[in-house]
Amino acid sequence: MLLWVKSTLDSTMGTDLTVAVLSGKGGTGKTLVSVNLAAVAQKATYVDCDVEEPNGHLFFKPTILSSRVVTVPKPVVDQSLCDGCRICTEACAFNALALIGKQLLVFNEVCHSCGLCTTLCPKKALTEVEQPLGVVRQGRHGTVSFEDGILDIGQSEAVPLIKALLKKKHKDLVVIDSPPGSGCLVSEAIMGADFCLLVAEPTRFGAHNLAMVHDLVQILGKPCAVLLNKTEESASNPSKEYALAHNLSIAGTLPYDPKLAALASEGLIATEELGHYHAFFSNLLETIRKEAADASDPHTQR
Repeated sequence: MLLWVKSTLDSTMGTDLTVAVLSGKGGTGKTLVSVNLAAVAQKATYVDCDVEEPNGHLFFKPTILSSRVVTVPKPVVDQSLCDGCRICTEACAFNALALIGKQLLVFNEVCHSCGLCTTLCPKKALTEVEQPLGVVRQGRHGTVSFEDGILDIGQSEAVPLIKALLKKKHKDLVVIDSPPGSGCLVSEAIMGADFCLLVAEPTRFGAHNLAMVHDLVQILGKPCAVLLNKTEESASNPSKEYALAHNLSIAGTLPYDPKLAALASEGLIATEELGHYHAFFSNLLETIRKEAADASDPHTQR
């Protein structure tokens, strides 16, 4: 039976805030946390930026209201105009062009669509043609707005799709489900975030990956806190040790629960199924709001 528990933390609904949820690798519970944070806020927008393998839709099962194809410009060669001057091949920082005999070849897999080659070509042998990269979708799940991006199979350039996904401005709470890891896709996804929540597992490997994303958010100057997931009371927790050693705020601790794992495996939203998880994530969201407010107040910064 669906359980909706009225939280006493009504302040979690309102005020504009963008929260990015990160993890140093896949499987830590990043999507589970992102989905449930958006669900308890109700008036929120969930944005799945893991465009290479989006899975937020498996939980929200949204009614898709619109979708659009995102394209990127790629150079196309008119061989009859190319005189083999090599200006473009020498200028390309990504080695996306090569002159083989009298044939100029373009390798779209490594092309970053910067437009330099078409600008420099003295014979105008190179022109840009828009090519599909992926799809951006918008939908709804109750009062939660849903957005995700799906990168086309075989494409290696996901950043423009993430940019297209985050281009729209939102009011109220935005929860960004970022890609796993700490690379350029994650940097792009969290660039506009007000606060970052780092999800970590209680293992040495989890602590290592927590350190990776912690370093990233520090470089980008983002206030952050950690959620310790899958914890066991009697077991050691290297991720907790890392957080305490690096003065990293612990926003919450989510114990390992087979029931929660079962709900996730069935694509069910825990906060809509079990009252104590609605209370837990409501409190977590309130903690995030408070820490984000403190981080923006110069009088409370540590």
